[in-house]
Amino acid sequence: MRQSLRLSALVSAFALVASVIAGCGDSDSSGGGKGLETDTIKVASLPLVDGAALYVAQKAKLFEAEGLNVKIVPVQQSILALPALTKGDVNVIAGANYVSFLQANEKGTLKLSILAEAATLTSNMMNVLVMPDSKIKTAKDLEGKKVAVNILNNIQSLTLDAILKANNVDPKKVQYVQVPFPQMATALQKGQVDSIHTVEPFLSDTEKKLGARVAVDGGSEPVTDLPISGFVTTQDWSKKNPKTAAAFQRAIIKAQKMAAQDRKKVEEVLPGYAKIDPQVASVITLPGFPTSLSKTRMQRVAELMTTSGLLKEKPDLNAVLFQPTS
Repeated sequence: MRQSLRLSALVSAFALVASVIAGCGDSDSSGGGKGLETDTIKVASLPLVDGAALYVAQKAKLFEAEGLNVKIVPVQQSILALPALTKGDVNVIAGANYVSFLQANEKGTLKLSILAEAATLTSNMMNVLVMPDSKIKTAKDLEGKKVAVNILNNIQSLTLDAILKANNVDPKKVQYVQVPFPQMATALQKGQVDSIHTVEPFLSDTEKKLGARVAVDGGSEPVTDLPISGFVTTQDWSKKNPKTAAAFQRAIIKAQKMAAQDRKKVEEVLPGYAKIDPQVASVITLPGFPTSLSKTRMQRVAELMTTSGLLKEKPDLNAVLFQPTS
């Protein structure tokens, strides 16, 4: 069953990425009137609240103010856009989970450049949900059970394992099953998994439609406020296009500030790209929207990944975090 779910998800997601990228055309346009190396950027984006700033910036014409033409490429999993990023078919990935990309950086699959932070983990914005009649009520009850995660050995299992350990639960006794976020509610309803570790806006939508309840707060200690995703590119692209990268960074940070200060800005864009009901958008739990690129915050992710064995050694964050030269 796991293989079937995974195969269908990968096939559909790859097909979507390929079709949308193919339809975007060439991005090698000149820098226009702002002195940029290029004025057109293709950004791969997930239907998650993490990447809300991308759409807030687009709606508020922040990219336009920087002389940028941003073309958005929808994807279901940020890791599926990784080959497109390394080939240059997309230039940036919005809401990219740090685990996958820090691992790819360590393996040499790409040299990672983080342009801006997208989201930090808050209480109840990424929870473990179960059906109303489930006997699972606490973290301990997850032992021996199947828990759906979007990608195996990633940010969800990393953070949930930390929570389980803090509650004296052995993570090795939990069976993680890979199910894409959009398919999790169906998998839970059909009994294909015992619980789902899902994120907003899917979380609130599943609670509303299935009456699902929270078994574990996925944003509780010791992972509260942990950085979980960002706007990433390659070091090659950011070095070749430093002015363009800096312009994109400025626009996104302005949008992050707007999202952090006024949730209405997020509610306005969510229904369009995340395909959720406006009423759901008005009640979902939002992540934190960092308004700076913090080495101190990113060290928390690196340390947790190293301790958990997802990284062999801590990355050189000075090289990974993009800093404008002017």
